[in-house]
Amino acid sequence: MDRDACGRRGHAALRKGRVSLPRHVYHVTFATRDRESVFADFVAACAAARTFALPVQGFSLLAWVLMPDHAHCLLQLGNDGSLGTASRILKGRSAHAVNRECRRSGGLWARGYHDRALRREDDLQAVARYIVANPVRAGLVRRVADYPFWDAVWLGGRG
Repeated sequence: MDRDACGRRGHAALRKGRVSLPRHVYHVTFATRDRESVFADFVAACAAARTFALPVQGFSLLAWVLMPDHAHCLLQLGNDGSLGTASRILKGRSAHAVNRECRRSGGLWARGYHDRALRREDDLQAVARYIVANPVRAGLVRRVADYPFWDAVWLGGRG
């Protein structure tokens, strides 16, 4: 198997840096700072959820869910969008709104994010269902419909 200049094999060499591909779809996860359960507070979760519902130039949110200490998003970049910009916008808007509504200050989100680029053959609706079902798998609710902090373009969420 070929190795890169650092001796890494195969796909490890490809993970040197992120690449934002135009029109590509990504599953992105943001964690709160120190995994604090900020969104267990209804007011904080409502404030953040309102910002996730706002339109943004450069990317589209196809699905999202706010968990007590993190958020999952399925987003599609536009022609000129980047993951870094999308991350800054989502995290910045939501942090500002939560800090204002809850009269708090300081950082809300941990640095960075985890992302997974979806492949062409991935079923976007199945990934969206997986994302919005997180509260059920975590034992927060019995049915997705019982959890208020999610939305998906196909599923008619209440976001």
